[in-house]
Amino acid sequence: MAEIQTLHALLEPTVEGLGYELVGVEMTGAKGNLTLRLYIDTPAGIRLEDCEAVSHQVSGLLDVEDPIPGAYSLEVSSPGLDRPIFKVADYDRFSGERVKLRLHELYEGRRKLTGRLLGIEGDRVKVQEEGDGQEYSIPIELIEKARLDLEP
Repeated sequence: MAEIQTLHALLEPTVEGLGYELVGVEMTGAKGNLTLRLYIDTPAGIRLEDCEAVSHQVSGLLDVEDPIPGAYSLEVSSPGLDRPIFKVADYDRFSGERVKLRLHELYEGRRKLTGRLLGIEGDRVKVQEEGDGQEYSIPIELIEKARLDLEP
């Protein structure tokens, strides 16, 4: 199966050429039921027509390049208010926002954290946990998923 980084590198020029930011790429499901999901954005937001335009162009590129063996579904969407964080620079970009993290493994006894994003320092993401206010400096390679979290 194609690596996410390879897919991102393949698709980003096409998406940016259409005037959108490729926020991130996800591949979910199992063989025979795969979904390739692209998150796109612009400062003005995303409309259904934007998703359709990107889907049309990306489908053609994927048909020609054929980086994913077998059948899969393509979804193009806005990142939404609970925007997923894919890029290292976004940990600084969204500093001060509330975030939810899920880790690949336990870190200081935690696998999930919700708190205030304090940015990135080297290869570590800094988060102030909302429960007790404790600050965590989490190695970025431990982060499985990160999303902005709407204020409660």
